[in-house]
Amino acid sequence: METPLKKIAAGCLVALASYAGPAAAQGDTSWRQEYRASAPKINDLVHTKLAVSFDYDKSFMYGKAWITLEPHFYPTDSLTLDAKGMDIRKVALVKGSGTEPLKYTYDSSQLTIRLDKTYKGKERYTVYIDYVSRPNLLKAVGSAAITDARGLYFINPTGAEKDKPTQIWTQGETESNSVWFPTIDKPDQKSTEEIEMTVPSKYVTLSNGLLASQRKNADGSRTDTWKMDLPHAPYLFFMGVGDYAVVKDSYEGKDVAYYVEKDYASVARRIFGYTPEMIAFYSKTLGIDFPWAKYDQIVGRDYVSGAMENTTCTLHQESAQQNARELTDGNGWESTIAHELFHQWFGDLVTCESWSNLTMNESFANFSETLWAEHKHGKDAGDEQNYTDMQGYLQSGESNKDLVRFYYHDKEDMFDAVSYNKGGRILNMLRHYVGDTAFFRALHLYLVTNKFKTGEAQQLRLAFEEVTGQDLNWYWNQWYYGAGHPQLKIDYAYDDAAGKVTVHIQQTQTGNVFILPFSIDVYAGGNKTRNQVWMRTREASYTFPYTTHPDLVNVDGDKILLCAKSDSKTAANYIYQYKHAAGYVDRKEAIEFASKHQDDAAIRAFLLDAMHDRYKGLRIDAIDAIDFQSADMVQAALPELQKIAVNDKEALVRSKALEVLAEVKDPSYLPLFEKAVHDSSYSVAGNALNGIYNLDSAKALTLLPGLRGDAKGTLAATISKILLNSARPEDFPFILKTYEDLAPGQAKFEATSKFCQFLAQVKDLDKFKQGVDDVLKFRNVIPDSENYAFARNMISGALKNVSAKKRAAGETDFADYVDHALSK
Repeated sequence: METPLKKIAAGCLVALASYAGPAAAQGDTSWRQEYRASAPKINDLVHTKLAVSFDYDKSFMYGKAWITLEPHFYPTDSLTLDAKGMDIRKVALVKGSGTEPLKYTYDSSQLTIRLDKTYKGKERYTVYIDYVSRPNLLKAVGSAAITDARGLYFINPTGAEKDKPTQIWTQGETESNSVWFPTIDKPDQKSTEEIEMTVPSKYVTLSNGLLASQRKNADGSRTDTWKMDLPHAPYLFFMGVGDYAVVKDSYEGKDVAYYVEKDYASVARRIFGYTPEMIAFYSKTLGIDFPWAKYDQIVGRDYVSGAMENTTCTLHQESAQQNARELTDGNGWESTIAHELFHQWFGDLVTCESWSNLTMNESFANFSETLWAEHKHGKDAGDEQNYTDMQGYLQSGESNKDLVRFYYHDKEDMFDAVSYNKGGRILNMLRHYVGDTAFFRALHLYLVTNKFKTGEAQQLRLAFEEVTGQDLNWYWNQWYYGAGHPQLKIDYAYDDAAGKVTVHIQQTQTGNVFILPFSIDVYAGGNKTRNQVWMRTREASYTFPYTTHPDLVNVDGDKILLCAKSDSKTAANYIYQYKHAAGYVDRKEAIEFASKHQDDAAIRAFLLDAMHDRYKGLRIDAIDAIDFQSADMVQAALPELQKIAVNDKEALVRSKALEVLAEVKDPSYLPLFEKAVHDSSYSVAGNALNGIYNLDSAKALTLLPGLRGDAKGTLAATISKILLNSARPEDFPFILKTYEDLAPGQAKFEATSKFCQFLAQVKDLDKFKQGVDDVLKFRNVIPDSENYAFARNMISGALKNVSAKKRAAGETDFADYVDHALSK
């Protein structure tokens, strides 16, 4: 499951996966006393066979299930299945070619069946259940990570929305697949699978495993049978139905396919085409070839999360679909594709035994994004991914949580920046500590030992200890079973007379002291000397000799530590670090320091150099660092920015240069903007249009008819901003769609106030309701907790202002709608 980091409030990175749990009562701490153990195994799933058909008018699914099970160890005469919100029509025991009715009770959540006898451990039996799944009648509570829990989703089932395709897709994690088939809906169960789907013949289907057969029916429908011969967890079962283009690819003779809406068929390989290479890379790295029969990826409209690693068939949200112009700025979905693929090993082949051990799924998938970026795009790209994810955790406000935690309010709480970002960084530190060879050999051992079963963090520790021969309890205790992270204060004392430098480091965090192995590099006389040290106490000093006064002392030379730090380096130190330490984080730290010290001529000259860094991300950072309060910096930077806006090979770097130049409002840049506004990159065109608007709003308005027909991303946002300022009723559809298309994050948060001001002028009640609903939809994905109260209150306040304006204007129907919506 991928829940990308988003910016939601005032300069604070937060994970939308971070959440106080569905409907978590603030101040309720009773959950702290409830130990969240692995689900007890009374019966084990063996095989699940389903035959299903769909009622598109009612959004019902008619199902028949044949479930083969066996007692795990102790004899039993009963079976409890999860079956949420169903209409149960028949429950029976399969005997030969017939069935024998069984007694049962059903409470709309669990189906408890009295078996015909007491079955011994491993004695198999099969139950048959005839049922109706009614997902839209179920009152299911989602979370910020997975915003709904209905399991089975009918998208535009009757075709009433003309611009939206009709689709069916499922979402099982955490325990929602039991909305559409009875099962033991726990991650420590595994089952093989067979699904027969009867659908209108115009649609394609997708499920786990291989398509075994297709049968045309007399009524014009078609029945597709999918078979999965290897066991996997029930939450990973999947069905997808729709009018898709299927773009075929392959890996080592295995089918790989991309199910996309037909408008995106021509660019499907540009979006997903690295998949075979990713499979080959991960297979080689782990020493285990891709373990499943095929691998497909499908895109679902209105998907309730980012993406989901259903075994052999990953589901992506519609943001994965990017047109050719969007892809000019780079494939924004590539890391998610890598993330979900790695789950086919960590999560699907070996599954976390309980949600308490979610790290065994999500930390690995998060870490895999760094592995892929480093492999495909170079070390700077890998280090950028690692650093960005680290900052996502450090700024999440969730440092009080253990990585493995057996106490939580709701299982959805586990999908946070700790399980994802922090866990990924812990793996990256471990890789650095033991070395690549030992690290990947230990992962191989863990996977081989536990394949088609479940895993927990201690099993991973044992694999690492077997490979390395070291006791690693110290590492697991502080990082897996402890909370927080080091906060380091670093100071330096140079003694030229004695020829020595002392590095003093304090761990200033409250709580436990961390054991930290790291390197300290001393740069002097053109040479680097590396010193490996261990920090085991709250304060420690390390002294190193020198003959020439050091140009730089660089703590954590490889920039691996998961920590927050305050470092007393000088400007000269940072400039030297940028040029000679030269790792991605070394250079980024220097740029961040420079952003705050532009009164220094050396710093200004350094920033100009950094605008031409070898890595595009740091070129953008250097441009972004320009302080407009420093006239000398601006004067020096503008000529360079003009060159970058024209000549840089990366569209996003050119776009950033144009963004800055647009704010200068210099008429001499107008020809530059007029040329760039027709660039193939939406980002470049959008910032160029903003530059034109800032200089000549009337001219910008004349350009809109030729631009808005193909506008997404920055270009769409700029057009929307211009239209919002003109506030014409006929522009509402474009403005609404642009607002809807913004991913939940900082950009949408910033757009909400202006959008609400526009809503106050809308006279069409139906359109008004659409706009209000979309604002509330955005507000409701922001966690309802103290950390995020500012963002939620700002949005609610903007809607209250809309209501007040409408009521003052005598438009009570409009005001009542807002007030009622806010009161829910």
